[in-house]
Amino acid sequence: MLHKLRYLLCCSLGALLALPAAAQSIYSATDPLAHTFSIVARDAKTGEMAVAVQSHWFSVGTSVSWAEAGVGVVATQSFTNKSFGLRGLALLKSGKTAQQALDELLAADESRDVRQVAILDNQGRVATHTGKKCVDMAGHQQGPQFSVQANMMLNNTVWGAMARAYEAGAALPLAERVLGALDAAQAAGGDVRGRQSAALLVVRGTATEGPWADRLVDLRVDDSPAPLPELHRLLKLHRAYDHMNAGDLAVEKNDMPAAVQEYQAAEKMFPQNLEMKYWHAITLANKQQVPAALALLKPIFRQEPNWRILTERLPKVGLLTVSPAELKQILALK
Repeated sequence: MLHKLRYLLCCSLGALLALPAAAQSIYSATDPLAHTFSIVARDAKTGEMAVAVQSHWFSVGTSVSWAEAGVGVVATQSFTNKSFGLRGLALLKSGKTAQQALDELLAADESRDVRQVAILDNQGRVATHTGKKCVDMAGHQQGPQFSVQANMMLNNTVWGAMARAYEAGAALPLAERVLGALDAAQAAGGDVRGRQSAALLVVRGTATEGPWADRLVDLRVDDSPAPLPELHRLLKLHRAYDHMNAGDLAVEKNDMPAAVQEYQAAEKMFPQNLEMKYWHAITLANKQQVPAALALLKPIFRQEPNWRILTERLPKVGLLTVSPAELKQILALK
């Protein structure tokens, strides 16, 4: 069946290339055929906004997912028009509602019938378009402050399953909640071609000092036989490093009990991660808790001797502030 589908797609592309230039705008080398399923959503409690996607297409997150803190999110898919991402956000930023932005984008698009687009603004208003020539099975469903959409699916139950899963996950953080919707899509049949890549992007509801602080989660799996399980693993790792960062902040405030609690929470999530254990140990050493640091560093040095080499270099740049005698004791660990 998949061989037949590839044949039909190739035939369709061949026919497109034989069309006049105006009609060929359906497909271009810079706008991939990201047939896929996705969700755009806003958390009413926090104002955070998310867009998440999975597809049997390489690096789908670079094509489908667009977001800006305090503005909104866009998912552009099927015969993707990447410009809808930046242009859609710009229209929202100018004061347009999600529906007004979508209407303006489609009005100027001769290939609107093969597009699938979802836009969500910072008030939680959603607008969705599934072109009448999107490959079956294709459709979308809107709910309070979210929209799910899919095309080229195995069956027509996918987007309904996504909506039910998202609504059932109301107690979860937004990132985990939208991933739950993607899991439901895959369980319901997903993309008729299978799976290859996935992406998750979450931004703040209100812009702060800059984009570097406003993208709360930005994760991609560009090529994998199981992109959603890998995306879940990456999100868990992201959460663990949130604990590490919180531990560092607690150290700055000289709140060592809180720092240790945060570091231990991170290490519990990923007990084999030497990076987490190592910087926990260095922090303890810098706070005159060298015996506790030694206990953590000893198994690290045994497992990977290069951490000992790194440790010797840290005093030069002020990242390890122990006495010469204490440094000698650390480096002598066996």
